[in-house]
Amino acid sequence: MNQLRIEVRVFSGLEKFLPNKSFGEPLPVELPEGGTIRDLLLKIGIPKDHVFTILVDGKHRSFDYTVRDGERISLFPPVGGG
Repeated sequence: MNQLRIEVRVFSGLEKFLPNKSFGEPLPVELPEGGTIRDLLLKIGIPKDHVFTILVDGKHRSFDYTVRDGERISLFPPVGGG
């Protein structure tokens, strides 16, 4: 099975799940062909309930979105405040 190479960036506190990565710093990740955002989160160790917004090449996507080679994925937590 082929491996997909993607780039992941995390924001607004999600970087705490990725040691040695800071806010917005690109993280190269390989996933098996057919992998989803849900698979990606499992691989990089970010709990699904901590992710609210997923952008793939600037477009909103769901946890079931099937990732394609070369895509850039940005992950954001729920926005707090009040």
